Amino acid sequence: MIYEWRIYEVVPRKMSALHDRFQKHTLKLFAKYGIKVVGFWEAEVGTSNILYYMLAYENMAHREKAWNAFISDPERAKYIQETEKEGPLVQRITNILLKPTSYSPMK
Repeated sequence: MIYEWRIYEVVPRKMSALHDRFQKHTLKLFAKYGIKVVGFWEAEVGTSNILYYMLAYENMAHREKAWNAFISDPERAKYIQETEKEGPLVQRITNILLKPTSYSPMK
C-alpha cells in the first residue's frame, strides 16, 4: 500500500463549503475510481483553516490510474465549477506520497 497525505489550506470562511463538496460529491467519485479514504482531520488546537486527509492505494500505478480518472471526470469538473462560483475554496494544496516502513503497524 501507499498513502497520500493531502493538506488543503482553505480560503477563510469557506471550510463548510469544502466539507459539503467532499460529502456530496468528491467521496462518491473517490469510490467510483477505487480511491480508498483513510480519514479526514481538522486541527483541534492550532490553525483552523486547514483540512488534512489521507488516501490509500494498492501501489503507485493504482494511484496514477485512479487519480487521473478522478481528475478528468466531467462530473468533477461540473461540481468544481458549481461550488466555486464565488471564488476558489482552497488557496493551496500540498500532497505527500508515503510508503510504510518495514516496522510500521499500518502497511
